Amino acid sequence: MTTFPENFLWGTATAAYQVEGAWNEDGRGPSIWDTFSHTPGLVTNGDTGDVACDHYHRLEEDLDILAGLGVGAYRFSISWPRVRPGGRVNQPGLDFYSRLVDGLLARDIAPVATLYHWDLPQELEDAGGWPNRDTAHHFAEYADLMGRTLGDRVRSWITLNEPWCSAYLGYASGVHAPARTEPAAALAAVHHLNLGHGLAVQALRAVVDPAAQMSVTLNLHHVRGVSERDADAVRRVDALANRAFLGPMLEGAYPRDLIADTAAVTDWSFVRDGDEATACQPLDVLGVNYYNPTLVRQWDGASERATADGHQDGAASPWIACDDVEFVPQPGPYTEMGWNIDETGLTELLLRLHRDYPSMPTMITENGAAFADAVDPDGRIRDEQRVDYLHRHLSAVAEAISAGADVRGYFVWSLMDNFEWAHGYAKRFGIVRVDPDTRERTWKDSAHWYRDVVATGKLPA
Repeated sequence: MTTFPENFLWGTATAAYQVEGAWNEDGRGPSIWDTFSHTPGLVTNGDTGDVACDHYHRLEEDLDILAGLGVGAYRFSISWPRVRPGGRVNQPGLDFYSRLVDGLLARDIAPVATLYHWDLPQELEDAGGWPNRDTAHHFAEYADLMGRTLGDRVRSWITLNEPWCSAYLGYASGVHAPARTEPAAALAAVHHLNLGHGLAVQALRAVVDPAAQMSVTLNLHHVRGVSERDADAVRRVDALANRAFLGPMLEGAYPRDLIADTAAVTDWSFVRDGDEATACQPLDVLGVNYYNPTLVRQWDGASERATADGHQDGAASPWIACDDVEFVPQPGPYTEMGWNIDETGLTELLLRLHRDYPSMPTMITENGAAFADAVDPDGRIRDEQRVDYLHRHLSAVAEAISAGADVRGYFVWSLMDNFEWAHGYAKRFGIVRVDPDTRERTWKDSAHWYRDVVATGKLPA
């Protein structure tokens, strides 16, 4: 039986637009995801986050579910347009998050607040979005507001969630909001997300308890090559996916090979003197989101090229300046997202981070899987595939810890079935089912299993 460290932090996670609903209530302004989901043809089945899980109105019920799971922490995100629409302070929005934080603390659950989980206020996108430098400074103002509002109670802060998705999926491939396909703008967004992260850490540290922990969550890609001949393909993808963020945030500089690789797209003149130092703020822990590894090889230019994440060859791609890189399909089993299940990539990724940044602790801030769960006639949801997935990946975390990695905690994605971005409600990641019509919550077998792991700190054999 695998045993985790005594102080290991167990949690689960959600994101504001995916669960809250109440999209036009109490002064909340529109976000880029409101615009995206209301645009015909962009989201499966025309779904929107207008109601989502109705978490805004069912807060107490969801807090009780968290208490029932026995988790020590809950990672949630704050809706920027709910608390600062049009650049003004919206007190009802602030009050909602105060109730959420107070409800968590009353149940002995530590709040872990993520400032940005992709729902940029629409008016900031209208002014240029993340490719616009001003957005980074608006983000710092928003961080200051939230630090002053919740900083007396929140001890763990995450600036950004998966800036890779915000930049490349939002501005290069266009499959996420704001649905732009402008590679140069995407690289500018990369930089301004990095800059905004640093400015937000500075803003938070100026107003919150000095003991509060600062973090960022990156969906780092564990990139493998098919053979040794594919080393350059691995390097190029790693530069875009990982080192474009790790470099400035943890080392204070962009990797030179990234700038050289993308020279035909942009001259990086949006990086000003001092920006990289600003992005490189001291952090207490690095958040890691992991779902599956990435397999690449150098494309020979003759055969039909496999592409990543369902992007058709010739269509807009998130992989800027990687036209001669092939993203190779990997063997199953697969989740409903079409992602292969390979927990060894998580162990290897954690050990890579331990080698490269030995003084930086890590925390798994998202890990989970979507499956086509069925409600049996007895009302039970026997999601054995999800239980197996979680068991495999927690075992991988334990293996990394045994090999020396300083991993502080694990957050299941997600607490409940929710609005899964461009997939709408067609993909279900939750350990708690949400009925699409009534919003009734039902624990799946995976929730009961996770509750027992949390209670014992041990994985069953």
